[in-house]
Amino acid sequence: MSITKEEELTGMQKVSEAVAHTLKAMSSYAQPGMTTKQLDEYGAKILSEFGAKSAPYETYGFPGWTCISVNNEFCHGIPSSRILKEGDLINIDVSAELNGFWSDNGNSFVVGKDIHQHQKLVDASKEILHKAIYNIKGGVRISEVGHLIETEAKKRGFKVIKNLTGHGIGRSLHEAPSEIANYKDKYNQTRFRKNSVVAIETFISTTSSYADTLSDGWTMVGNNGGFMAQHEHTIVVTDGKPIILTEGNGVWN
Repeated sequence: MSITKEEELTGMQKVSEAVAHTLKAMSSYAQPGMTTKQLDEYGAKILSEFGAKSAPYETYGFPGWTCISVNNEFCHGIPSSRILKEGDLINIDVSAELNGFWSDNGNSFVVGKDIHQHQKLVDASKEILHKAIYNIKGGVRISEVGHLIETEAKKRGFKVIKNLTGHGIGRSLHEAPSEIANYKDKYNQTRFRKNSVVAIETFISTTSSYADTLSDGWTMVGNNGGFMAQHEHTIVVTDGKPIILTEGNGVWN
């Protein structure tokens, strides 16, 4: 969507506050010994307190309120009886609808102590997202931001997932531009538009370049295995510094 009036910005700020607060709370709440379903239900309770509805459930009938992926699961993991363990790499993706507005954000982190040395991957994803977002303004080619993300990943010894992308958002969960890739897609000549709302995501991986869907129809894993970290913010594009609507989620804290 494109922000054309104050009420639209206010609506986006309110739904973004709901998802940001939920993601931050879930990230703090997660601990070894807990099931991913317990964590999901905790998040659902917080969203409901804001009056917000789960976007993946409302849009796609996803079997959970949030997406929770663990270790070799890259994204769209289904909350279940799986028990979190010390050192697990976990990704939580929270998206929601509130009063006709939609927002999306995600956070990868290590549960408990980093006994499997995942923190370097997590930090790379966070730092690259930060750099990418602050290079976005009206008129910048989407492909150039993708080039930046892939270049920064390679500098750190990592790869990017090429079939997972950021996207437009606002009046629905997924809008144009439909593909904000993590690499330089030379066929994509689209530019970021001032006042548009987009969800910018990093998909930084250790060994895979593509994600495949498992037999459950939702969970995605790497085509060459390994691990992936994802971080995501919903932003408003401006002529200068972007407005990061979900900044309260603690991803950069």
